[in-house]
Amino acid sequence: MSDPFPPSRRRAGSWRRRQALLLPAALTVAATPAVAQGGAVDLLLVLAIDASGSIDAEEFRLQREGCAEALTHPAVLSAIGSRPLGAIGVALVEWGAPGGAATAVDWHQVDGRAAAEALAAAVVAAPRSRQSWNAIGDAVDHSAQLIAAAPWRAAERVIDVSGDAPDMRSLRPVEEARRDAAAAGITVNALAIEGGRPGLAATYERTVIAGDGAFVMAAESRADFARALRAKLVREIA
Repeated sequence: MSDPFPPSRRRAGSWRRRQALLLPAALTVAATPAVAQGGAVDLLLVLAIDASGSIDAEEFRLQREGCAEALTHPAVLSAIGSRPLGAIGVALVEWGAPGGAATAVDWHQVDGRAAAEALAAAVVAAPRSRQSWNAIGDAVDHSAQLIAAAPWRAAERVIDVSGDAPDMRSLRPVEEARRDAAAAGITVNALAIEGGRPGLAATYERTVIAGDGAFVMAAESRADFARALRAKLVREIA
């Protein structure tokens, strides 16, 4: 008899069970703005994920759990630990509606497994924001403002945009948003969830990424999101 629960489903279920005890704390952490602490981290990273109307509930869950899995993966933690300060700042933004990009999880400092697991639990627990049409330019603008207000300094600052479609209805064109981000010293990278849109990675390369060393990676589907994001985080951090 074939296995009714493929490995990807079993891993997701295992993740949810492991995180169940952390959810009360995560709800508190996600709802509380970061407190300015001064000091510095190696990298300020905004994960800007697609929450537009094209993302159904199951796809959205795969994205959130993919972020949580990637943030706590040993390869990502090793990359963080290899940096001079051994710490990065991470925030999660959801985008979609024109002018409606929202901070789903405010800044967390990640300097080891415990901090990564707290952030991952907050990512899974945060309520979904209200979004509609793709507005990547507004997502970049919102993320750049979030970086400008971060509680720590960092020489490296990155916006990591993931999505399954090109820009459609930004209040400000993505070309202008990415140009201004790059001018402020922010690198805009992209993760294209291609699925039924072959060639999306090339579109993101032409229209979304900007700044020093900017790059695009592709995920074949939502189920491939965690793997692609993990590889992308290791490259961005290390």
